[in-house]
Amino acid sequence: MNIFNQAVRSLLALLLCSVCLAARAEFIDVLDLPARISPLARVAPLDGVRRCGERLVAVGQRGHILLADSAAGPWQQAQVAVSSDLTAVYCASAQQGWAVGHDGVIVHSDDAGQHWSKQLDGRQIGALMQAHYAALASAEPGNDEWASRLAEAQRMVDEGADKALLDVWFANEKLGYAVGVFGLILRTEDGGGHWQPFGEHTDNPQRLHLNAIAAVDGVPYIAGEQGLLLRWSAEQQRFVALQTPYSGSFFGVTGAAHELLAYGLRGHVLRSSDDGLTWQQLETGVQSNITAAARDTTGRFVFFTQAGHVLRLNATDQALQAVPQAEMAPISAAQFSADDSLVLVGNRGVRSQRLP
Repeated sequence: MNIFNQAVRSLLALLLCSVCLAARAEFIDVLDLPARISPLARVAPLDGVRRCGERLVAVGQRGHILLADSAAGPWQQAQVAVSSDLTAVYCASAQQGWAVGHDGVIVHSDDAGQHWSKQLDGRQIGALMQAHYAALASAEPGNDEWASRLAEAQRMVDEGADKALLDVWFANEKLGYAVGVFGLILRTEDGGGHWQPFGEHTDNPQRLHLNAIAAVDGVPYIAGEQGLLLRWSAEQQRFVALQTPYSGSFFGVTGAAHELLAYGLRGHVLRSSDDGLTWQQLETGVQSNITAAARDTTGRFVFFTQAGHVLRLNATDQALQAVPQAEMAPISAAQFSADDSLVLVGNRGVRSQRLP
């Protein structure tokens, strides 16, 4: 009996070993695995949406990128080189677009969103940082900042690809930025052919998360955690910190001529009319995180919450007005289409509506 039991155990061990080896042999990193075309992509979780000319582009989990030429659809799935979760998308023109996401991934399209190729991933970012800060440390051996950033680069190399990028913005088809967790910021001057670390040009000594980047009147701003709000200074060639009366996280920034609006945690919206020197808190009537904002063709700003609220801000109002919703579903991002229809994305996919 003992011999029989031993033989059975040996056989089971061999079978388990075979299964493990087969699973290991079949494993493909999501950074090397193209996104799978799925009929359910339209209702799967999505995190970002933008207009590329007249076209709408939405991005989300498992590398899904959806395209539509109107808010009503139909939505089709693009060919994407990776299966990493994507968090944000930005288009510098009708043809040129970039999307970013988990695993430090940046993908690019030059054909109006039909096909997306990989420009960078988290396996490369640590090495980029090492080379960049090693060169600076060699040029200035007494500069403690370079030693600190070089040590940070080594940690990123050791950790592998686990570096989430949370947003992307381009000034034109060449100059762009990608921002993410732990103060990660990258800059390109050739449309993403080469990306370089840019942390030494930001006032973020605590390496706080950089949640979003957007331009107001052509000037880029970065919204981060713990009240961090940065404004690009052309004179200093760096992102300088603005003082705000709120110490919670900002999830985004928007605005127009002489009006800056920062929004974030627990229903907070702050307005500045002097480029961020002074701020006024607006009444929102909600406690949910404000996760997105968009501007309609009349110039009104509309804000959206994690709980599904839609809040409209008229030009001279001190409070946001709730827009009644038939469906209260979490909203991750929003975009007005060319005909002023509102496109919303979230954990239930993509939907559209007209605001009253």
